[in-house]
Amino acid sequence: MNNFLFELIGTAFLILFGNGVVANVVLTKTYGHNSGWIVITFGWAMAVFVGVYVAAAKSGAHLNPAVTIALAAADKFEWAMVPIQIAGQFAGAMTGSLLVWITYKKHFDETTDAGMIQAVFCTAPAIKNTLFNIASEIIGTFALVFGVFFITGADAGLRSLDALPVALLVLGIGLSLGGATGYAINPARDLGPRIMHFILPIKNKGGSGWDYSWIPVAGPVIGGLLAAMVFKML
Repeated sequence: MNNFLFELIGTAFLILFGNGVVANVVLTKTYGHNSGWIVITFGWAMAVFVGVYVAAAKSGAHLNPAVTIALAAADKFEWAMVPIQIAGQFAGAMTGSLLVWITYKKHFDETTDAGMIQAVFCTAPAIKNTLFNIASEIIGTFALVFGVFFITGADAGLRSLDALPVALLVLGIGLSLGGATGYAINPARDLGPRIMHFILPIKNKGGSGWDYSWIPVAGPVIGGLLAAMVFKML
């Protein structure tokens, strides 16, 4: 149960801080309103730092199904543990997004732009194009997972001391590669909160973008598997 529980806790912190910074920037009447992309990318890096630091000692702090699947494909994690790890990640992502909604409930009520409301929960492409959108997610996740392989070394997960380099890696991905699709690079991070966006009674919300929702799931998994393949060839 340690793996499930700490993947849940770590991913909940990841989403609480990550989607929390988006809420602070895009929702109406917050102190951080319109503070921009740099704030969002830095906030997400801190989200990764906290999530990894909290969960590393107990579950390896994958916090991302693409990382878990890639580690298993590279023979660095047991396939039998993959469903447990991923279940914790999705439960944590949904929990974290619920906490963000509670924190910013009054600001959600004041926001009339359905796109900005959805942006707090999940990603959407700046320019919609299936081929290039999925390519963006594949490339971003390849960069993440390939970097994680070298940070973890021979281990099956991250250690607390790895929190900072992984956070800096995610900061770099956000700043350099995040402008096309919002760099989901994590199926649980996108799909779990998207489900919560659909379920929660949010004033003025629109659709949950289900036509796009498969891309932030499939793209990261493909990118992670490609990173595992290349890593094993080295």
